[in-house]
Amino acid sequence: MGKDKILVVEDDKHISKLLKYNLEKAGFECHTVVTGEDLFKMLEQESVDLVVLDIMLPKMDGFEVCKELRQDARYVSLPVIMLTARGEEIDRIVGLELGADDYMVKPFSPRELILRIKSVLKRGRFKQEEKKEVLTADYLKVDIPKHKVLVGKKEIILTAMEFKLLINLMNRRGRVQTRDQLLQDVWDIEADVTTRTIDTHIKRLRQKLGKAGKFIETVRGHGYRFSE
Repeated sequence: MGKDKILVVEDDKHISKLLKYNLEKAGFECHTVVTGEDLFKMLEQESVDLVVLDIMLPKMDGFEVCKELRQDARYVSLPVIMLTARGEEIDRIVGLELGADDYMVKPFSPRELILRIKSVLKRGRFKQEEKKEVLTADYLKVDIPKHKVLVGKKEIILTAMEFKLLINLMNRRGRVQTRDQLLQDVWDIEADVTTRTIDTHIKRLRQKLGKAGKFIETVRGHGYRFSE
C-alpha cells in the first residue's frame, strides 16, 4: 500500500528474478512480464509508476514498445528506464530519442538501478507539481506560485520546508509516503536529517493547519498519508 509500482519487462528469468528481489527489498512493489504485449495488457488493468524495459524482447522489441508508449496519450508521461546488453552509442541515442528517461547497460548494478529509478520518479513528481499551480482539499487551498496557504479564509504562514512537505503529500494524496520517500523527495537523499526531523515537521505542519491538519494521517509502521 502506497509503494511505487515498478513493472519490469524482461525475458531473461534470472535477471527478472534478480530485479524483483532487489526492488522489493528497496521498498518498491514489483511486477514482471516477458513481452511488450504483456506490458500493454497489464497497463490496461492497472497503473504503474515506472517501467524497466529490456530492448531484446521476443516479437516486439523495447524500441517499439517505448515508441508505442510515447504515442499513447495515456502513457506518454510514464517513466521508462531501458535496461539492455546493447551498449553502443547509437542504441543509447535511439532509446533516449524515443522518449526513454534513462538507459542502463548490462551487466548492471542493482543498487545503481534503484538510485536511477528513484531519481527518475523524483523528477517526474516535480514536473507534476509544476503543472498544478493550485491544490485544493475541501477547505484547504494551496497556491503554489504565490506560496500561499489558506484554511477557509485564514492564511497560514509556513516555512519553505513545511510548504514543500505539504505539496508533496497533497500531490500524492491517498498514498502512503514512507519516511525514506519524504527524506528523498522533500529533504533530498543526501540531506543530513533523520526520521525524527520528519516527524517534528509533520507535527508543526498539523498544528499550523489547524482543522485541516487532520488531513495528514499517520500510518503506523509505514509513514504518512494525505487523505480528505
